[in-house]
Amino acid sequence: MSIFVASLWVLVVICVVLFLYTRSDTTASGDASFRSFQLTYLVVYMLAMAGDWLQGPHVYALYQHYGMSTHDIEVLFVAGFGASMIFGTVVGSFADKYGRRANCILYGVLYGLACVTKHFGNFWILMIGRLLGGTATSILYSAFESWLVYEHNKRGFSQDLLGTLFSHATLGNSLVAILAGFVAQFFADSFGFVAPFDVSLTVLAIMCVVIIFTWSENYGDSAVNVRTSFVSAIKSIKSDRKILCLGVIQSLFEGSMYTFVLEWTPALTPVATTASSVASRRLLEEEDVTVEGHRGAIPHGYIFAAFMIAIMIGSSLFKILCRWTSIESFMRPVLFISAVALCTPIVCPGNQLVIFIGFLVFEVCVGLFWPSLGTMRGKYVPEETRATIMNCFRIPLNLIVVIILVQNLRMDLIFKCCVMFLLCACLSQHVLYRLVLQHTSAEQQTSSAGIL
Repeated sequence: MSIFVASLWVLVVICVVLFLYTRSDTTASGDASFRSFQLTYLVVYMLAMAGDWLQGPHVYALYQHYGMSTHDIEVLFVAGFGASMIFGTVVGSFADKYGRRANCILYGVLYGLACVTKHFGNFWILMIGRLLGGTATSILYSAFESWLVYEHNKRGFSQDLLGTLFSHATLGNSLVAILAGFVAQFFADSFGFVAPFDVSLTVLAIMCVVIIFTWSENYGDSAVNVRTSFVSAIKSIKSDRKILCLGVIQSLFEGSMYTFVLEWTPALTPVATTASSVASRRLLEEEDVTVEGHRGAIPHGYIFAAFMIAIMIGSSLFKILCRWTSIESFMRPVLFISAVALCTPIVCPGNQLVIFIGFLVFEVCVGLFWPSLGTMRGKYVPEETRATIMNCFRIPLNLIVVIILVQNLRMDLIFKCCVMFLLCACLSQHVLYRLVLQHTSAEQQTSSAGIL
């Protein structure tokens, strides 16, 4: 049994134990109204994420099937991140003026149209699909959360329950990712590489129907135009250092995370230890190292499942840590540990076991990061421009990934950049923690003066 398979089963046991332990301590166990609201959101969110996960595993394979060159495929991927950075920022920000519910439905429409383009082997039609998909991704990571936070606060639920909901969303997302991988593989094997995209289209259509019948509409500030909304968002970021710190943390951590997604395969494959990022991928393709047992191959399915379970472990640890200290406090060591974890390909190049353990630790940190950042955004980002601010944060995030994709950097240099980004995010988190302490201290002094 390989280290990857053995690690997977160990992680499963840890995950189940932590889930049962934290489940018995859920503060909302007797709150029927919260459970109903949570279910309403999670059903839609899981369908939205499933629509995304079903496409991921076979995008590259489909492009190869259509005879696209490696350069053409790289251009298509860069276009997707570029579209998310430019068009997605604008379209995703429509949520504050025209409605978060409507924006979530638009996500399903745009991503569904992107699936339709996969039926054509023409480069420019596929390019349109990448542009649509990149724009939809920005909506996915802003409008859904914006809708949730508004409705959560409107119903009078506590901030602790918001953290619990984000934790459950992170855990469910990982489960959906694993299941979507199996479903996508089954349909690809049975009907061809385009079939998973048809399944995704069906899931997205179901999601839109569920939203129409179960979600109410909410807005940021519907009275202002989009340009004014952007101006207000920039003013909020400049005037409130807590929001600025959150933006830095989100951009740097998620930029490192998306880069990690592109690099973990060559990093764990011995043949790629000294090659550049793009060159290593080409070498892996030429040697066909996708089946365990062939020239240093790695079991991608088991590794991906292990990563997802590690994220689930992180989501359970989030609930445990919240009992003992504030999110602003415990996220400082979490971000530092994530930086140390990504040092393993730099410090121990070629050591598959050490690198894999480091990557698992990083994924646990990812599982802690998602509910933590969502909860902090719920507290500090103003409701009127919530979606707009969140999309502004995605501009540097996508820029980081685009720059790394087009530079053809050595793999060790890429991981050094990620470590640097994560250390800067850790520093920003410490600044945020100090700002919150100062704000809390000032409020206490004001309260004491009022009493006197």
